[in-house]
Amino acid sequence: MMLDKNALEVFVTLAQTRNFRVAAEKLGVTRPAISQSLRRLEDRLQILLVQRTTRSLSLTEAGERLYADVAPAMSQLNQAVADITALAGEPRGLLRLAVSSIAERFINGELLASFLSRYPRIELDITVTDDEFDIVAQGYDAGVRLGEIIAQDMIAVPVSRRQRQIVVAAPAYLTLRGIPQHPDDLLQHCCIGWRREPGVAPYRWEFAEKGREFDVAVNAQLNTNDMGVMIRTACAGGGIAIGLEETYRPYIARGELVPLLEAYLPEFAGFYLYFPSRKNLPPKLRALIDHMKI
Repeated sequence: MMLDKNALEVFVTLAQTRNFRVAAEKLGVTRPAISQSLRRLEDRLQILLVQRTTRSLSLTEAGERLYADVAPAMSQLNQAVADITALAGEPRGLLRLAVSSIAERFINGELLASFLSRYPRIELDITVTDDEFDIVAQGYDAGVRLGEIIAQDMIAVPVSRRQRQIVVAAPAYLTLRGIPQHPDDLLQHCCIGWRREPGVAPYRWEFAEKGREFDVAVNAQLNTNDMGVMIRTACAGGGIAIGLEETYRPYIARGELVPLLEAYLPEFAGFYLYFPSRKNLPPKLRALIDHMKI
């Protein structure tokens, strides 16, 4: 039997106050409305819940049993609604994100630290992954990855400048093996390749020449899905590597790596924070979007 939640709330309030006038004031309705609601509930249950006279009010045995069973559940329900209402106002709660391993600006620590400091009631749960999957089905609030690989049905907000891949090598390697002058020359060099996961073909290095885009399937002596391995091996003179310019910038500044083939490496769309809908956007996610713009 389905019962009206509002009628149950009227009954519980009346049972707690034992007064029609006080119950009406507490619920913000009229005394006749309280009486009508109670009558409908009793008619629905086909049993008397409240004994009332002109001067007093008491619960029947059935009323006492119903109150004992319903009051705790009603309290929990009201608390749940209050908690959800609070979530709709103040940025708070768990924010789960799936972030690309090469989203350098997002995961370098500074942005995350300042966000946590600004919103102490938000808890971040970040999974760093380059796997492509449905973030909604996996229970994530949003993801961060390059714009060109985000599904078209997602809302995408830019969170970085335009990006550019660069090719790099250590001075010691270039002294030993020479400097490639054209991307095709990479076929004669020892390269450090990138693959997303086992069993997937390594990434084909992408270039452009006179407005024409092309790629090169380098002969990688080492393939890995870990950018740290690529960087350390390249710095040690183990070969030529490719990756985002902002990832390699500190190593170039220190002279550990040298950029190569720059004329063949154009800019492209950068990283985006993406999520399924703008409707009823949770404040915790809105807070992150706004923080990324600072």
